Amino acid sequence: MLTITPLYAGLLGLWFLLLSIHVIRFRWAGISLGDGGRPEVNRAIRGHGNFAEYVPLVLLLMALLETGGVIAPWVIHLIGLMLLIGRVLHAIALSFTQRWMPGRIGGMVLTFAALTLASLLCLWRGVAALVLP
Repeated sequence: MLTITPLYAGLLGLWFLLLSIHVIRFRWAGISLGDGGRPEVNRAIRGHGNFAEYVPLVLLLMALLETGGVIAPWVIHLIGLMLLIGRVLHAIALSFTQRWMPGRIGGMVLTFAALTLASLLCLWRGVAALVLP
């Protein structure tokens, strides 16, 4: 049974909701499609989209690792924390500020670290299952 991944899925889901509301506010203000040529709307849209591009895959990888029972729970928490902190930093930097490069860079480094670690561990589990029956 999954117990760790749902924690991070729930927290990230709430953050995604906040990012969605941030975009919707611009829609209610009259920009129904696109960014209306406004950089702040473009940033909000990209922050929302960027989140949607990375988070589902990492959560899926986490769930696969957690259900296998081979990976220590603290490693799955580490992946979840890196993803959560990375996505929050990146979204704040991209969606809510004009130019906070440390947040964008730190957010992407943490997100890529979570994606890389989860991917390599899934790959290791898959190869081990083939080699060690």
